[in-house]
Amino acid sequence: MFRTALRNVLAHKARLLMTVLAVMLGVAFVSGTLVFTDTLGNAYRNQSAKSYDDVAVAVTTYGGQGDGKKSGVDTATLEKIRSLDGVSEATGRVSGFAGVADQDGKLIGNGWSNTGANYSPGKSGKDAAYTFTDGSGPVKNDQIALDKDSAAKGKYKVGDTVRVATNGPVKEYTLAGVFTTEDGAVNAGGSLVLFDTAVAQKLYLQPGYFQDVIIAAEPGASDAKLLDAVQPLLPKDSEAQTGSELADKQAKDIESGLRDLNTMLLAFAAIALFVGVFLIANTFTMLVAQRTKELALLRAVGASRRQVKRSVILEALVVGVIASVVGFALGIGLATGLRSAMGSFGAKVPAGPLIVSPTAVLSALGVGVLITVLAAWLPARRAAKIPPVAAMGSAHLPASTKSLVVRNTLGSIITLGGAAAIFGGAAVGEDTGRMLIGAGAFLALIGIIVLIPLLSRPVIALAKPLLHRVFGVSGKLAGKNAVRNPRRTGATASALAIGLTLVTGLTVIGVTLGQAIDKMTTDNIRADYMVTMAGGGALDKSALTALEKADGVTAVSPQQATSVEVKGTFHSASAVTPGDVQQVFDLKLLSGSLDTLGKGGIAVAEKTAKSNGWKTGDKLPVTVGDDQDGGKSATKTMTVGAIYQDNEFLSPVVVPTSLVAPFEPKPYIPEIWVKTDGGASKANEQALVDALGDNPAMSVMDRQDIRNMFGGMINTMLNIMYGLLAMALLIAVLGVVNTLAMSVFERQQEIGMLRAIGLDRGKVKRMIRLEAVVISLFGAVIGIGLGTFLAWAIGETIRSSIPNYALVLPWERIGIFLLLAGVVGVLASLWPARSAARLNMLTAIKTE
Repeated sequence: MFRTALRNVLAHKARLLMTVLAVMLGVAFVSGTLVFTDTLGNAYRNQSAKSYDDVAVAVTTYGGQGDGKKSGVDTATLEKIRSLDGVSEATGRVSGFAGVADQDGKLIGNGWSNTGANYSPGKSGKDAAYTFTDGSGPVKNDQIALDKDSAAKGKYKVGDTVRVATNGPVKEYTLAGVFTTEDGAVNAGGSLVLFDTAVAQKLYLQPGYFQDVIIAAEPGASDAKLLDAVQPLLPKDSEAQTGSELADKQAKDIESGLRDLNTMLLAFAAIALFVGVFLIANTFTMLVAQRTKELALLRAVGASRRQVKRSVILEALVVGVIASVVGFALGIGLATGLRSAMGSFGAKVPAGPLIVSPTAVLSALGVGVLITVLAAWLPARRAAKIPPVAAMGSAHLPASTKSLVVRNTLGSIITLGGAAAIFGGAAVGEDTGRMLIGAGAFLALIGIIVLIPLLSRPVIALAKPLLHRVFGVSGKLAGKNAVRNPRRTGATASALAIGLTLVTGLTVIGVTLGQAIDKMTTDNIRADYMVTMAGGGALDKSALTALEKADGVTAVSPQQATSVEVKGTFHSASAVTPGDVQQVFDLKLLSGSLDTLGKGGIAVAEKTAKSNGWKTGDKLPVTVGDDQDGGKSATKTMTVGAIYQDNEFLSPVVVPTSLVAPFEPKPYIPEIWVKTDGGASKANEQALVDALGDNPAMSVMDRQDIRNMFGGMINTMLNIMYGLLAMALLIAVLGVVNTLAMSVFERQQEIGMLRAIGLDRGKVKRMIRLEAVVISLFGAVIGIGLGTFLAWAIGETIRSSIPNYALVLPWERIGIFLLLAGVVGVLASLWPARSAARLNMLTAIKTE
């Protein structure tokens, strides 16, 4: 029986090739994901371990950096650490944001990983963290050093003048040196600027203070003993760990971060393999149909049902092993390609070998073989049930009425259960509701897959009159052929339905969220521009002063993030400019007036006011500042001057900047909002850029830019999801090809008769193509309907947290999905239609 199975594999190469492709693509996705994440994790772990090779103890401080307080490790403490027995070297570090402009004034790097740090030479006169390829480290106030990649991008060489932006105005420095480093910011595609230590301290902390201290031990010294000796010397807002502890912790963090990526990619691989099940099952059903006489002969000469079933399973096993091996090799190539592709996005993966673990090998091969064998089990079972006499007479074994009733009843129960769970999840909301919807979606999808043969007849029947009217005889025959074998049609349509359920659901949610955000921007903002730091950090007060003096500016207000204490409870607050805030934000007032902000009043959001029982006119004791660690604070009686609808761009409490200014010498200003005379224009934008000193690290965005920023994130996520789902849809296309090929095989005699009575080759091709389009569109309609339903349910769980949320059906995209489904049908039908048209009519008529 094994020889028989092997012969059958080789006898049906073309059709088995599609099965091999389906399994191969799924296995490639699985193996590529596992190898890629293993390789990435190993590279980063090795880099992390290497960076801590010479670290005995590392000290990290967590004080209010940059808030004007004496936080961190001071120089005197650093000297005490250096004098401890067993300490070879102790290096103080400070760091923060630093953006470098290229020759055209544009920011080098991606903003969020543009970093500045101090150059700290040790006893040897060099800083061990950096290897200079040209020049040397900065030793003067007007000098910097740049990482090699950033220097190359900016076309800078030693001696050039470089414009560098921190949180304040742009300053010019002389490039003293170029270095290489394993710093994570640079590997992530950012830049690293080294300043003289005194300059870096002034920029990022306080003169004479360090954020971190790296301690190297003398040969033979114990790291643990050094840790015990260092800890009593440190301020209370600090933590000390040995280098090995930090390396282990970072390794766990890397593993945790990659685990999420691994899970997401494997989820899409599972979807692709799940879709592949329908293709594999259809392929083996077709092969069994082709070998009806052969199987009957085996039964007639003494083969038992078990042996017939085993031969089909063995055939599937051979196919699964071949496909899995090829897929695994393809997956290794995919992992290598993904690693290289990261470089094109600006991220540098540390050097290291490709990691092919036994787990990856066994998982990928096991999944491929298991999926193939399971998918072939039902066709094998059906093959074993064919009676020898019936098979020898070419009689097909139709599904019994009892089996159809059981199938449809079971499918209806599962579908109704899934729908109930989805409705329940939509009503419950929050995380619990989404979990219910997830479970319900799985049940509903399984139920519809079970019911889809039953649904195929009435749904496709709706298209029959149109097909007949537009395409004549070819259309009429295509409509009948599409429902001739509902099980096979349903299995093919299911593959497309699964993919389009996910695509449609993601699209509807994405478009709905995008429009909600767009409406939120339009409804809540009156400002023409928003100014932010490219790295997402805080703007310096000097930027606010510069914008207030810019030409054409009519109103400026910061959205200064702070907090206030009212009756023992802390509330996040936005400090704004009274008088100007009304011009840059469209606050919907429920009571009171914002004019009170300049007269000892505050404004409170509706939900916060209700939860605390506050109303307009109430006088509240408001405490600002922080009296801990030598800070100062004050409590003032403030009047609730206005209550407004919750606004996504402002905190629940709005106070005037004058209230918190005495207590925040370095305020945290994430955004500055600007209103200009005449609205947004190139001239007004250029005036703001000029006022800010043409700072490459500051972004000046108009309203459309703001909408694009939020909407762009959603569109990027959607495009990633579309790309990941493309493999599942490709497998679905192979399924359509298989179904049509099977249909052509079964109808050879019929096609020959049609040709004999006058149906020309063009009409035969059209008949097959229309049949493919009908099946594809049927699957698309099911998928789009279910995907929209799921998107509605998920939307109900997040409605309360997103203002202006309203379900949006993107009809143009849905139309594109239907059009693409039709195109898929046409492309999938090319080979089967050509085969059908080329059949010799006399040979076909004689075929049994």
